[in-house]
Amino acid sequence: MDMNKKQIKKWMQLIADKGVQELAFINRPWPLDHPLPATLFSCTSLTSLHIGAWKFPNTAALPDAAAFPHLKELFLSVITMKDRDLAFLLDRSPVLESLTIIASKTDVRLSLVSHSLRCLQLGLSSLGDIAVADAPRLERLLLWMTQRRRVGGNKFSRIKIGNAPNLSMLGYWHPGQHELQIGDTIIEAATKLSPSTIIASVRTLALEVHFEVRNEIKTVPSFLKCFPNVETLHVKSMKVDKPTGKVKLNFWQEACPVECVQHVKTLVIHQFKGNKNEHAFIKFMGERARVLENLKAMAAFMSTSD
Repeated sequence: MDMNKKQIKKWMQLIADKGVQELAFINRPWPLDHPLPATLFSCTSLTSLHIGAWKFPNTAALPDAAAFPHLKELFLSVITMKDRDLAFLLDRSPVLESLTIIASKTDVRLSLVSHSLRCLQLGLSSLGDIAVADAPRLERLLLWMTQRRRVGGNKFSRIKIGNAPNLSMLGYWHPGQHELQIGDTIIEAATKLSPSTIIASVRTLALEVHFEVRNEIKTVPSFLKCFPNVETLHVKSMKVDKPTGKVKLNFWQEACPVECVQHVKTLVIHQFKGNKNEHAFIKFMGERARVLENLKAMAAFMSTSD
């Protein structure tokens, strides 16, 4: 890699001079600890950028002119970075609309302040605290196969939603991994609703649920109450090694008023296993979701040892 530093610098300068708009800059071969060439930040014409398998340089030492003034799409995969590096990218990308982070080598922690971002996707990564502080154009917040934080103890990842008036799609939320905070209120099983804990803009909601873990299930009704206008509800039924309790139909009837699911038109159960707790939830939805038009139960693949 040392032998190629000068060549890479020339490439970056050529990309900048040519006004290249789309770039995928992937480090091959590994290892993953090679620093990302700082000259990349001189490519100000970029509108779409994929950075893969690099370690971020010290962004605090980059010149003030380092920026992506036209960047609309940013994809980071297998990246080693610090919190300040991600904050730097957001600050220097004033028209960014889509940010995707996949397989981060470090915990992803973010306080999102952006008046341009419309889609935030985080996948195959461990999450610290994710705060949507001020994102008036954000429409989609998508979490896929994420885990609780690795640094700072085995704690929940807190997802805090502040100012996001256009948020219409949220998921997958997993009560065993993520803790939801709306405004100043952490949503728990006993949380009482108030106008400040309702996000009326969300139309599509996705959950990952251990139907046979009672302590997790107890938080789901409180969560549903926060999104009363959901029209499409996806529920992924997670495999449980040691069931810890049954949840019958009357639990849902008592915990979820009609208002929770009154607008649901489509319900999709992913990895349906056919257990009694799943059936209780489906029966509840059939009774309470009065405008339900589509119900799909997609069976889980079961090996012969299950």
